[in-house]
Amino acid sequence: MSPPIRLFVTGGTFDKEYDEIDGTLDFADTHLPEMLELGRCRLEVRIRTLMMVDSLEMTDGDRELVARNCRDAPEPHIVVTHGTDTMVKTAEVLADSVTGKTLVLTGAMIPFAFGSSDGLFNLGGALTAVQALPEGVWVTMNGRVFAWDNVRKNRSTGVFEPLDEGG
Repeated sequence: MSPPIRLFVTGGTFDKEYDEIDGTLDFADTHLPEMLELGRCRLEVRIRTLMMVDSLEMTDGDRELVARNCRDAPEPHIVVTHGTDTMVKTAEVLADSVTGKTLVLTGAMIPFAFGSSDGLFNLGGALTAVQALPEGVWVTMNGRVFAWDNVRKNRSTGVFEPLDEGG
């Protein structure tokens, strides 16, 4: 059996819900247990919700909370679900402050609750990648794995891409 994987939830589009009354996207609770069940995950995954925020509203304190939890977690393999807008910023904080572990950040462009989300695909990719990648900080989106310092979100296409074509 594989060692357990820690999964930290920070919110982001992954976990947004549509409020039919006021027509906004908001947070209720994480969808991660349901997603793992739907994906028939057979790994031991330990989920902890750290916060439920849009990544554009994340503060330096929020990022330090994520880093502290990653440092303190006994598991060497950690997946962080995160909003896509500032995922790389948080990855940089993690790269500067967490050593000796494999960390993979992932997110979604469409909320899981909408039924047509890329979140389930990205979560599966992240759980696979975290088991295979060497120590360090990585971003997994759109079926691709990126080093944290060689990726950006292309806002015009809605996909993550390498900063250079070598990555």
